[in-house]
Order: sequence, then C-alpha cells, then structure tokens
Amino acid sequence: MPSPIEKLQKFFKLEAERGYDNRAVVGGLDKIVPAWDAEAQTLNYPEALIQTVRSRLQNYPNLESEERSQALADLLTLLKEFQSEHPQLAANQAQPVTPRKPIPPARPKPARPVDSAPADDLLPPAPPASDPRQRPARPAPPKTEPVQGLDAPLTVISGIGTRYAQSLRSLGLETLNDLLYFFPRRYDDYSQLKPINRLEYGDELTVLGTIQSIIVRPIRGGQSQLTEAVITDGTGFLRVTWFNSPYIANKLKTGDQIVLSGKVDMYLGRKVMNNPDWESLEQEHLHTNRIVPVYPLTAQVTQKNLRRILHQTVTFWAPRLTDHLPASVREETRLPDLSTAIRNAHFPDSMDSLTAARRRLAFDEIFLLQLGVQRQKQSWQSLTAQVFEPPAGWVDEQIHRLPYELTHAQRKALAELENDLRSGRPMNRLLQGDVGSGKTVVAALAAAIVIQAGAQVAFMAPTSILAEQHYRSLSRLLAAEDGSNLLHPAEIALLVGDTSEAEKAAIRAGLAEGSIRLVIGTHALIEDPITFHRLQMAVIDEQHRFGVAQRAALRAKGENPHLLVMTATPIPRSLALTLYGDLDLAVMDEMPVGRLPIETHVLHPLERERAYHLIRSQIEQGRQAFVIYPLVEKGEREDDSKAAVEEHQRLQREVFPHLKLGLLHGRMRPEEKEQVMARFRDGDYHILVSTSVVEVGVDVPNATVMLIEGANRFGLAQLHQFRGRVGRGPDQSYCLLIPESENAVENERLVAMEQSNDGFVLAERDLEQRGPGDFLGSRQSGFMELKMASLTDVHLIEVAREQAQKLFALDPQLELPEHANLSRVFDRFWAATKGELS
Repeated sequence: MPSPIEKLQKFFKLEAERGYDNRAVVGGLDKIVPAWDAEAQTLNYPEALIQTVRSRLQNYPNLESEERSQALADLLTLLKEFQSEHPQLAANQAQPVTPRKPIPPARPKPARPVDSAPADDLLPPAPPASDPRQRPARPAPPKTEPVQGLDAPLTVISGIGTRYAQSLRSLGLETLNDLLYFFPRRYDDYSQLKPINRLEYGDELTVLGTIQSIIVRPIRGGQSQLTEAVITDGTGFLRVTWFNSPYIANKLKTGDQIVLSGKVDMYLGRKVMNNPDWESLEQEHLHTNRIVPVYPLTAQVTQKNLRRILHQTVTFWAPRLTDHLPASVREETRLPDLSTAIRNAHFPDSMDSLTAARRRLAFDEIFLLQLGVQRQKQSWQSLTAQVFEPPAGWVDEQIHRLPYELTHAQRKALAELENDLRSGRPMNRLLQGDVGSGKTVVAALAAAIVIQAGAQVAFMAPTSILAEQHYRSLSRLLAAEDGSNLLHPAEIALLVGDTSEAEKAAIRAGLAEGSIRLVIGTHALIEDPITFHRLQMAVIDEQHRFGVAQRAALRAKGENPHLLVMTATPIPRSLALTLYGDLDLAVMDEMPVGRLPIETHVLHPLERERAYHLIRSQIEQGRQAFVIYPLVEKGEREDDSKAAVEEHQRLQREVFPHLKLGLLHGRMRPEEKEQVMARFRDGDYHILVSTSVVEVGVDVPNATVMLIEGANRFGLAQLHQFRGRVGRGPDQSYCLLIPESENAVENERLVAMEQSNDGFVLAERDLEQRGPGDFLGSRQSGFMELKMASLTDVHLIEVAREQAQKLFALDPQLELPEHANLSRVFDRFWAATKGELS
C-alpha cells in the first residue's frame, strides 16, 4: 500500500502531466487534504510537514499555472528531504518521531542570518475551507520584543517562487515588512448591497445571486471569447460578462451562489455588469462585498493574487506587531494601535476605521521625521562657535550708512542673526523672504559683524550670474576705495567657473593667508584646493539648489562656522516646521518702503495683442520685458501649448521684427545660459524669451513687463517667482498671465495671482492646491517617499511635532527600555528616508 508521501508524489506527477489544470484529482488537489491530513497524523508525521502540505494544497486553486508549478516543485523537494531523513516513516511504518532538526521550509532560507522564526512559522496556512481538524494557530509571541521574522524574504510565502519574487521586487517588495507597509493606492467601496431590482445605472456595489445560466461564445470572428452569465436573486435578473476569460465557465456552474462587485452599465436597455470581480458565497470575501483595496501593480502581478498575498500576510502578522509608539502618545492623540492601523489600512471594516488607520500611519511618519529633525538640531546646538559681539552702536552706524531705511521685518531678522552670532553656538538659520524683500542687505550686515572681528565670510550662490549680482551688491554695501567702509575692494573676491586660472590662484592664496575676507562664488568655493585662513560664516543663497553634501563641504572649510541659508521661495508654516525644523527660521514678510506693487492681469488668449502693445510701449520708454513659455519645443501631442523655441522665432519675425530678442531654456549649456542672461541684464536684448529656468534670483531692474504664456500650467509659487523678476526698479511693473484656453481664464491660481502680491499667502494656497512638490527643492527625494503623511495637514504636523518635542526632551537618544522598539523603528525609517537635513 503506498504511503501518504508516495500518494502525493503520484498526484503531483499526474498534475504536471496535465499542465497544472487542477484536475489530477476529482474536484482539485485541495480536496485530498482532509484524508491525507488524517492519514499523516495517524502515522505521526511531523506537525510542521502536515501544516505546510495542508496550507499549500488548500491554496492551490487560487494560483496561476506558473505559480502552481512552483508550489508543487517546492512540495516535492520537501517530501524528498523528509524521505531521506525518515525512510522508515516515509515507507508507511508508523512510529513516534523525534526529528533531529525541524523540517525545512519549502523555500530556501535567507542567505544571511535574520532574526526570524523557521520559515514554516513565518506565515499561517492560506485561509482554508472549513475543516474540523484544523489546528488552532500558534500563539502570538509576547509583545515585549519586536516581532521576529519580518525581514524574511517573500519566498517564504506559499505561492511565491523566485521568478514571482523578482516581479514583486520591481514594486519595492522584498521582505514581509515591505508587504505590511505596501499600502493601497485607492479603495473600491463594494460594502453596499442592493437587490437586483433596485440597481441603477452607474452604481458601484455588490450583488448576491445564483447563476441561472453561463456560456462561452466566440466574438470578433473567433479571435476573442465572451463568457456570459445570467444571475438572479429572486427580485430580478442581471446579465454579467467577462471578456477573454473562458476559465470562469469552468469554475462556475448553474446553481452556484456567488458574490459580484463592480459597476452597473446599460446594454440595449438592460442592466449589465462587465468584468466584475466575483467570489463564491461560502468563501471569505477579499475582492467583493467589502471595501476592497486596490494596489499598484507591475508586469506578471495580478490584483487578485497580490491582494490574496497581502491578506494572508496582514492577517497573520498584524496581530503580532509590537507597537513602537509609546502608550502615552497614543492616549494623548487618541490614535489606534499599530496592529489595528495596519489591518484597517489594508482591509478596512468601514470608512471610519480606514480614516483612523491612515491618520495613525501618517502620524507615525511625521513623528519619526520630527524626532530626526530634533536630533539633528540638538547635534548642531551641542557644538561651540566663536562669539561675535560688535562694539556698542557699531551695527546702528552701519545701518545709518545705507541709502535707504530698513523695514521692520529686516530689523527683526537682523536682530535674530545678531543673537545667533553672540550665542557661542553655530548659527543654523533659514532666512526666508518674499522676492525683493531685502534679504541680501540683512545677510551683508550679519557678515559685516563677522568681518569686523577679523574673520572670513563665504557667500555661495547656485549660478555665476547670481554670484556676480551678489558681488556687486556686497561691494557696494561693504567696500570703498577710500577706506571709508568696512572693506577695501581688494579684500572682496568673486570666484566662479569663468574666473581665469591666474585669478583663481591669487584668490586661493588670499583666502589661505587671510587677506581676502569676503569671497562670493558658486560651487567652485567648495573645491579641494581652496582653504581658508579663518572661515567663521557661510551664507548660502537659494539654498534649495544645493544638496546636503555641498552645504557640508562649505561648512567643513571652517571650524563650526555660522551658517545662514536664504530662500526667496516663501514656505508655508506646516512645511517649514517639517522640512526645516532643524533650522531656526527668520521670516521677512514686508516689502521695502516705496516699492510699487506689480500690476497683475489675466488676459484671454484672444487679447494677446494687448500684451504685445504694452511690451512695445514699455520698450519705447527704455524698458525691457520677459516672455515665459511652459515648453522648450513643441511635442507631437502639445497641440495647445506654446513653446519657447518656436515662439521666439515667431515673435522675432512677426511681432517684434525691429527689436532684439534673446532665447533662454534648460537645454542650453550653463555657460550659454549665463551669457544670455548677462546680455539681457546689460541691455543687449529688449525682450528675453524663456522657459521656467529664469524663475530664481536674477536682478534686472530695467525689466518692467513679465508676460507668462500657458500660465495655467504653472503653480502659484512658480508664478509668483516669475513675477518677482520685474518690479525691482523705481518704475511701475506689470505681470500678464495668458492661459492656454478660454476655459482656463477662471483658473483658481490665476485669480489668486490677480488678487494678491503676498508670496506667503500664495504659498499657502499653492500647498493646498498642488501639494508640497514645488517647495521641496533638494529635500524632495526623501520627503516625497512618505507613504501616508500629507505635508498639507497642518494640524497633524503640529500634533506630531509637539509629541516629538515632549519625547525628545525626556529621552533624546531613545535609550530608555520602553523606547527600545521605537529606537529600532526610528533607525529603519531614517535609513530608508533620504530626506536632507541642513
């Protein structure tokens, strides 16, 4: 008589010969489980072996052909290993077994050691049909330590072979932990049930019924097949179709009770459902009759199979998770525990439970982010720096020498910088102000305090033209040939890519010996040959253009120098608290006295000639103009969009034939862009036609018109930056916005631009409308990886920040025993998040 092992081997061989159609046994391989299970137990087979065979055969009908092949191959390997280790038992000779080692899992163990249980403990059996002999699940481990095994590879899961695991890897899924935090991209609410006679066109819901008939017929001349079924629930009939899915007719038969979820359509006056999800009424419903998660997919991965894998993983692991969030934090914030949140984020019982789950997981991300920011800030503040305390009245003297009055915002920001310089800790401050608010003069006065004490200051800008602009401004403010100012012109240097080698050598020598006390430059400042005699302050303009490594390299040129970073992009408070919480903030939200507000108007596309007329009249008065386009060149599908290259030619040929027009776009080499901007600044061009590369920083006081084509394509923050390129001189300036179509004239962003010149007001609106992308700059790579948190949720950010500050004050290094798990999660989060701290 063949043993249970030999029976399985026989069935598996026959199944392979049939092409894995699940008909080697009448009713399917899963039907042999009860009898095989009982026989194996009678012979005292190891429980681990019985569990593995049971779970994989019960799950077999749910697998695709390739997955079935892999599952049986794995089981055959397992059975052969068992036969070699227990030949007598495998040959049907019953006796007690004390195996020398646990039965190996059906998947290879990880190549590297992991803190995991044996593979057969990593996941439960797939959800079985009801079986009275089913053993209870193993008890969950005590929750005093983090759950073991979450770093195990996905191949420990039944039905996931090496090839399928490679497909999942393209979704970023490699471990069980990755699965738990792989959240749906949306949810389909099929929790609502209706009888068939009450269905309405457009309903997305669930129907319960009995199959009255089901057929497969050819369509399109036999090239495709259509499976048609008629479902009834006693109140009416519903026609259901599945395209190119003939296997459904093999799985369903007349009289079967099923659950359908989908959208109700109409065909020839009758209600139909096309390609709905379906499940048997008796089985647990994953795809119907509930709020159904919809996950991102990739090639070779189906929604149903991925959902099944997620359900299997979440069902087993969620209850076993250790909550890293301290109980006191959960109680104060009224957030659900982690197990509940993970379960309801994937398979929610209701929309309310889904909302609560997503809020908890979003809180976790912001909370961990804030802990990292607090730790970075503490690290910086623990350092010591040179104290700079100018003589009494010295700063006021420098202010009185200026040709204009400082605004209240400028004086307040300067006072904050003075406090930083006298604190004995390195300044680490972000100075943010609207375009034209006068940040440069505040930075210059702070630099002057350092320079008057005999130290050096470095000022770094992202482009040569901006560096030259700052060089002229700082020379005007701080240097004089007759010695009447703080510096002699020879003590200020400009170092950019175009600087000659002889000049570079002289500048390097001057910086090393200390004769050059203020240097303005681009990234050339951080190159290795450059050393400073006594660098005590670094100023970085348009800081979002620089990465952490570049800022750190400049800081490394001195010994804990004071750091001031500046941005002309107003940042909403919620983002500032999150992205720049490691920096002290100084905000300048007031424009200089006498600055004329820029007149902003939205024009219909048919009113374009009015804009051209204004440009001509301004140029006749000796002014200049910008014309901005959203594209460099017109693509095949860009029917309504104007592009800079083609429009530059048209404007020069047809509209402004007697004027000189320059062209600037992102595909030009850096030196070409610098040259074009310099020629426009120097008056060689009357009009500069450009893409968005002109957005930041360039100062052309003679430019009075900013015409933005395709304005509806830009965000508010970007539109406001464009507008800030004009209005820098004494003359009235204009910003004209022309959308791509008449329908876009009422665009919310364009209306907001007409209503307000305040960059901070516009930044808040832009964050609400478009999200945080435009504000992130060099920090974008990490913060865009947040899976649940929205950087527009000001309330949640402030709650998480408050809780993080409290916890950090109590245990900054997370060294208390009750914070051990939080410490591990924190380290994992910051290892995965590439968010940039200053």
